[in-house]
Amino acid sequence: MKINDIKELSIQINLNGLSFCILNRTLNTIEFLKTIPFEQKTTPVEVLNHLKAELSSNTAFSEDFNAVLVIHQNELATLVPEELYNVEHKADYLKFNSKILRNDFITEDDISINKTVNVYVPYVNINNYIFDTFGEFVYKHSSSILIDSHLQNIETKDEPIVYLNINKSTVEVLVIEKNKLQLFNVFEYHSKEDFIYYILFVFEQLKLDVETTTIELSGKVEKNDDLYTVLFTYVRHVNFVEKKYKFSISNDIDRRYLHKHFLILNSF
Repeated sequence: MKINDIKELSIQINLNGLSFCILNRTLNTIEFLKTIPFEQKTTPVEVLNHLKAELSSNTAFSEDFNAVLVIHQNELATLVPEELYNVEHKADYLKFNSKILRNDFITEDDISINKTVNVYVPYVNINNYIFDTFGEFVYKHSSSILIDSHLQNIETKDEPIVYLNINKSTVEVLVIEKNKLQLFNVFEYHSKEDFIYYILFVFEQLKLDVETTTIELSGKVEKNDDLYTVLFTYVRHVNFVEKKYKFSISNDIDRRYLHKHFLILNSF
């Protein structure tokens, strides 16, 4: 690394896998991008073991980073309007739609673009290890990044757009209409039938038209795989999310599948 190279590291934590991304600010280039999927959903303790093994064995992480961000991706989060938020009731907001334990640490992200507070449970063991390894760092919930990035970058359209960020066993669903977030939710699925049920349920509840409403896909999905095929069977307009980033992508990185890394690429 050149003496004056400024580098930033983002780490995405999920019980189904890990992702890593390094942005060289000096060259304005993403120079490292890697995903490590797990065979099955695991525990925060096991995730930490995987994280330790990767950080200690890969020379890409031995450099000095000017900024480190940890993205916690789980279902333990809920949005609260800014004007209704009371810090003393953090646990109350979460317990209505998440299974939380008495001793869970609860924190929040401010999403200024739509004046909401995202209340969530981070993986404390991961945070402790990252602090011991890198020193000062920032952490956010994945939904905060998804909501902010889609609202920041959306073109002004009257018609609603459904954004799906697909993971191994969950799907994050955002519906945006006239530049306003109409819905955000996370659904756990175990089959393509589960998956399409939840998506069509969202369409029904918000009275969206499967013939005219567009779905934009990111995450763990490819054209003509099972999830894409079942979506396209019921919804006419299904596209992969496209975005012009303010940085370039190294030639060593396969640009055909950047939609799979949408979350971590939008963390910078």
